[in-house]
Amino acid sequence: MMPASFTLPVMMSIKGKATSLDIAHMAGVSQPTVSRALRGSPMVNAETRQRILEIARQLNYKVDKNASSLRCQQSGTLALLFFEDPTPDDSLINPFFHSMLGSITRACALHGHDLLVSFQQLSSDWHADFEDSNKADGIILLGYGDYHESVERLQRLVEQGTHFVRWGAALPGQPGVSVGSDNFQGGFDITAHLLDQGCRRIAFLGHASSHYPEFEERYRGHAEALRARGVEAHATLQQDAITTEESGHAACLALLDRGERFDAVCAASDLIAIGALRALRERGLRVPDDVLVTGFDDIPLAASVSPALTTVQQDTKQAGQLLVEKLLALIAREPVEGINIPVKLVMRESSRRRVP
Repeated sequence: MMPASFTLPVMMSIKGKATSLDIAHMAGVSQPTVSRALRGSPMVNAETRQRILEIARQLNYKVDKNASSLRCQQSGTLALLFFEDPTPDDSLINPFFHSMLGSITRACALHGHDLLVSFQQLSSDWHADFEDSNKADGIILLGYGDYHESVERLQRLVEQGTHFVRWGAALPGQPGVSVGSDNFQGGFDITAHLLDQGCRRIAFLGHASSHYPEFEERYRGHAEALRARGVEAHATLQQDAITTEESGHAACLALLDRGERFDAVCAASDLIAIGALRALRERGLRVPDDVLVTGFDDIPLAASVSPALTTVQQDTKQAGQLLVEKLLALIAREPVEGINIPVKLVMRESSRRRVP
């Protein structure tokens, strides 16, 4: 077997442009193996892939995207569909997804694919609009609103054989392949941090039901952290909210108007937390002197608000790469499973007790 890095002892006499069959013959592998190696498939081991890439380089081989797409009946394009979120600007895109859009675009370019961006609300039949019409070989879904309202559509995509992956909680029994963060661990860790600061009545702002699986997992982690410390989880301190500043503002005011006592706010997203900061300020409460506040996501705005927001960071760079890689693996008919990405705490002023 050739070493991973080598110089060809004798170059084959190749008339005209080198092909993947030429590379396969020189590398001693099949042509499908060459194709997988050139697109970075994990099905090819690192040594074989390096040998194939070295031969391709020495032969000055270039992948013909058009020819490859015609042979495979593929467009060489992936579709990215956003769920329309209520936002204060005209983008209708949750700010959390902005950085993920960049990583998805870079990952597509790395794998030699174009990216088609659209909104989910433009059609009720994603399969016909994209894959069946050959506009795209597969679909990446970002956001979905109420999961109960979307699950039937996701199941229909599975039944139709559509290649798709989605960003969301990767839980058993869900249709298709999901890439998400470890929401349970994030909810546990951020609550444990608040408990370490001496907080005992921690309000949770965000839905805590299966309609919003990510929020539900964050709440489960929150409740488990309380139980692990022997602290009672008060149902009255959980207030529903969706991922907007206005919803966080309204949820926090609802708790205050009911006369609920709390020394910390654990918000299910940064936008909810930022809305809560405004509500607390309007009621004359100081953060972090009177109430500690935390979020989840680590959107850019989290570091800019006053006080800067302690939050749970989701790795959007890794998320974008995994969404593209898993979708390409599905298109190549390779086995694919969902995955949850680790999260980490980002400590800032909103949850730091000031020393007198």
